[in-house]
Amino acid sequence: AAIPETRYVKSGDVHIAYQVLGNGPIDVVFVPGFVSNVEANWESPDRASFFRRLASFCRLIIFDKRGTGMSDRSSQLFSLEQRMADVQAIMDDVRCERAALFGVSEGGPMSILFAASYPQRTSALVLYGSYAKRSWAADYPFGWNEERWNAVLGNIERHWGTPAGVDLKMWAPSIAADAERASRAAAYFRAGGSPGAVLAVMKMNREIDVRHVLPSVSVPTLVL
Repeated sequence: AAIPETRYVKSGDVHIAYQVLGNGPIDVVFVPGFVSNVEANWESPDRASFFRRLASFCRLIIFDKRGTGMSDRSSQLFSLEQRMADVQAIMDDVRCERAALFGVSEGGPMSILFAASYPQRTSALVLYGSYAKRSWAADYPFGWNEERWNAVLGNIERHWGTPAGVDLKMWAPSIAADAERASRAAAYFRAGGSPGAVLAVMKMNREIDVRHVLPSVSVPTLVL
């Protein structure tokens, strides 16, 4: 099967890389978690199979968040509002009026905020392995505490680029013991972000809290 062409759209002063595949009757925007690389996706049999199957019933739009993958790189901290503007820029570029947003991990809170802010452009939400808030608070005891954050950030600083640097036991336990797949995952994450970019992404995630907009979400939502 042909690999989709990578295109760019400018959002503010940043170039966002995206690809479009499939031609089904609905539009789905896949909002990645953590870091991604739209071109390295196709070198992974697991990812390629997932995206092709997803595109079998829709027009699928995938992209790399600003600071990661094939989009302009930076180790700045970006806001959810900037990322929402990037999604709008991509949708405008492909003439997409409304889309279902499929948010994975930290892509979930941005999708939630998008659906609450732009209901006219959101047909549905799918949230996978996601959250409304990431860090511990007195009224949110299941978030990561400072000790956990420091351990995760320290591990990225020391081991990024190796299987140990992405802590597969937490993110993908089913492949953690498979040396070949763990090595492929580490290569994918290297293509997705440099250590500085990854630390910036994680530090931004530490601050995420979209609980206040949850009552404003009015589109059909699937939580996985």
